[in-house]
Amino acid sequence: MDLRIFTEPQQGASYDTLLTVAKAAEDLGFDAFFRSDHYVAMGSADGLPGPTDAWITLAGLARETKRIRLGTLMTAGTFRLPGVLAIQVAQVDQMSGGRVELGLGAGWFEEEHKAYGIPFPQEKFARLEEQLAIVTGLWATGIGRTFSYEGAHYRLTDSPALPKPVNGKVPVLIGGHGATRTPRLAAQYADEFNIPFASIGDSERQFGRVRAAAEAAGRRADDLVYSNALVVCVGKDDAEVARRAAAIGRKVDELKANGLAGSPDEVVDKIGRYGAIGASRIYLQVLDLDDLDHLDLISSQVQSQLS
Repeated sequence: MDLRIFTEPQQGASYDTLLTVAKAAEDLGFDAFFRSDHYVAMGSADGLPGPTDAWITLAGLARETKRIRLGTLMTAGTFRLPGVLAIQVAQVDQMSGGRVELGLGAGWFEEEHKAYGIPFPQEKFARLEEQLAIVTGLWATGIGRTFSYEGAHYRLTDSPALPKPVNGKVPVLIGGHGATRTPRLAAQYADEFNIPFASIGDSERQFGRVRAAAEAAGRRADDLVYSNALVVCVGKDDAEVARRAAAIGRKVDELKANGLAGSPDEVVDKIGRYGAIGASRIYLQVLDLDDLDHLDLISSQVQSQLS
């Protein structure tokens, strides 16, 4: 089971904070450092000192880290033109020596679009499908050849389809709860399918839909990685769990029901139950980015048991 650190910087984090967490994650043996792609804080958070851009952040981390993989859960398709996104991701991948992964979603948070003057189209899912075709098509085009695309939302003519990622392509993550279109897109374009903040039962049903869609598309279902994203709150004892829950404004019982919370053994047990239904990777949503002791505890007492 791979454990990856997943952050939500729009809730309040500077680049320096993210760099500290990414380096700690690397030093502690975690598989990857991922971040969300949002520009406005959610809930009661003040969001200070202000938003950081996902791909600018990852470019910096690409040069400041050596081993850990880097990516997004999920890049908002509404934020960037697909041709530009393909260039950005390929460049950051080169800067990292081939350690980048692209999670790409349709975009959903209307308020951040209003706040920063970003168009919020009605046909977001149809645009996402074209974006996936374009980004992966640009990377797959041989050097010296050109790529053209004619869609309802995007048109590319004789693109040189440069630059290229280090290994020819960047792993693509697609995720979500949709019962029909999401599994179909994952079957067509994804290297990994991720379901965020879902129960074991809901995860098992959605993994089953994606596996069936992959086989219907002529792929082996096991060609895809299946993963979950879950909030994490681990403590050596009940008091430490309660303190960490309070620090992120959550209740312990709710965290235990909907995330990975409790003692290391409790969390290992629950991760094992996700593993039993097909998950081989867990993104640990870490909400208190100043609590590096939390990462240390997860590494020494949770990750160590899983490996």
